[in-house]
Amino acid sequence: MTSGFRSAGRHSNPGEAVWEAVQQMRAGVEKKVGTRMGRGDVRAAVLALLSEDPMHGYQIIREIEERTDGRWKPSAGSVYPTLQLLADEGLVTAETVQDRKVYTLTPEATEQAAAAAASAPWAASDEPEAGQFSALSKAGFDLAQAAGQVATSGTKEQQRRVTEVLNESRRKIYSILAED
Repeated sequence: MTSGFRSAGRHSNPGEAVWEAVQQMRAGVEKKVGTRMGRGDVRAAVLALLSEDPMHGYQIIREIEERTDGRWKPSAGSVYPTLQLLADEGLVTAETVQDRKVYTLTPEATEQAAAAAASAPWAASDEPEAGQFSALSKAGFDLAQAAGQVATSGTKEQQRRVTEVLNESRRKIYSILAED
């Protein structure tokens, strides 16, 4: 089984190999986390947000990005058609306030908005991918960055000590996976 990282043997500086590994890990994390969600997710997110406060389209986009810690930033091309569809269904109304269309839920949308809030992309979940995956990915990336810093600017003794810590951490992580 291979880790997917290129061999460090072709680098003269160990820091270069670590930095390349960090960049490869970042690319893998970005592919898994991504910025796209399905149409149902946009609808749920919009309904959930509008159940809290009236908002205009770009407020909705910014709020989704903030609540998902930057993992998802829907485009205007997905939010505005969703708002129009919700208006066509009689679930939201639009009012122009200071040259912006501000959307508000109608009383008929209350039940759907409550359900949407429970399934919104930022809602708490027991699924590993929900919040834990991104926290784990961030922790791994931060650790790799710290190791890269030591590899490029640490003394030989610091590099030796960090290598021991990383090897022990790897063993502990595998022992966690081995648990029932």
